[in-house]
Amino acid sequence: MRRNAVQDLLRWKASDERKPLVLKGARQTGKTWLMKEFGRAYYEGCVYFNFDEEDELKSIFQSNKNPRRIIELLSLIAGQRIVPGQTLIIFDEIQECPEALNALKYFRENANDYHVIAAGSLLGTLLAQPKSYPVGMVNLLNLYPMTFDEFLDAVDPALFAYYDSIEKKQPIEELFHHRLLDAYTYYLIIGGMPECVGSWVRYHDPARIAQIQGELVEVYENDFSKHNGRVNSGRILMVFRSIVSQLAKPNEKFVYGAVREGGRARDFEEAIEWLVSAGMLNRVYNVSKLEHPLAAFDKLEQFKLFLFDTGLLKHMAGLDNSAILLKSDYQFKGPLTENYVLQQLRGQFEIAPRYYAGKGREIDFVLQHGTEIIPVEVKGGEDKSAPSFKRYIAESNPQYAIRFSRRGYRQDGRILNLPLYLAGKTKEFL
Repeated sequence: MRRNAVQDLLRWKASDERKPLVLKGARQTGKTWLMKEFGRAYYEGCVYFNFDEEDELKSIFQSNKNPRRIIELLSLIAGQRIVPGQTLIIFDEIQECPEALNALKYFRENANDYHVIAAGSLLGTLLAQPKSYPVGMVNLLNLYPMTFDEFLDAVDPALFAYYDSIEKKQPIEELFHHRLLDAYTYYLIIGGMPECVGSWVRYHDPARIAQIQGELVEVYENDFSKHNGRVNSGRILMVFRSIVSQLAKPNEKFVYGAVREGGRARDFEEAIEWLVSAGMLNRVYNVSKLEHPLAAFDKLEQFKLFLFDTGLLKHMAGLDNSAILLKSDYQFKGPLTENYVLQQLRGQFEIAPRYYAGKGREIDFVLQHGTEIIPVEVKGGEDKSAPSFKRYIAESNPQYAIRFSRRGYRQDGRILNLPLYLAGKTKEFL
């Protein structure tokens, strides 16, 4: 399956300032496949080392700090010569060997002609800890679940070719509009986890998708119980399991007391940080002002938490497929749609999305594009009513304002109406 991150990897490969690369992301988002596929397609050779499966590898890094000696020993293990710039070196599950993670610094300083990529489960939580990795000596890249365009390319290449050709101010024919809306609806059910998408391509069996999603949630929850760091694993699990009910509340703002009666920030803030660092939750802060720069107006105590994959959120909410496919309005439609839009917006803009709630009004998301502040309204259907959104536009006259819905692509006064399936092209259409 095609992954957009390959373009990031190609830029890394060609960069004069390239450093060893650390690939972050939640478990099962496709990190191992991506590294191996990148090595196969763009290098003359590729050597793969897994610190979880090959325990003896650790001794090489525990007893050596000279990267060229390390390369010599790895060449013997791999049974092939490792050539600078021509062989991709992959270190997987590197969190199992802190000495290997630290050795990336020596590669940067003394052997930067070698191309090295490292990845691992829950690596984000390790990197969030001070002095846990060589700061400034590595490049970092996040891998998320498959976005809608990646999903579409995998399940319907012909329709993706049309989608990929859509440009700003180009009319979208009604036939293709409805086909793309159908694909979007399927994405809400299947989500972007590569195993789910691959299963759908092979079998088109919703029962298999539900089983895989259930197993993935179980894997993640087992990861929490295995976690033996300073953050209480039980609290991590409680926060994770509260996400559906948190998003089902009228304003969706995260409330500690909804995790456990009487719960306070000091009880759960470290668990939240752990889940965000692990790439499993996306945190969106409320801002006190809709002004540039947005980060200066973050209300750090007020935020919403969304799940990193919409298909898993749908599964955790217990939403039946028939509700999404057949009902124009169903419970949890708003949060599910917002989760989807946020998942597509991630990485498009340099500044992460925020939201605004205050003075009797609420705006679903707020984007910063250069110095421009963009209000975003998210609708799961074709409904156009959005009093807070429209009032802000009338009072502040922003250069851009976006409404995502099932309606067609059009400019409606100052509001740019984008069909939900075009959320991944937002920046292109401004």
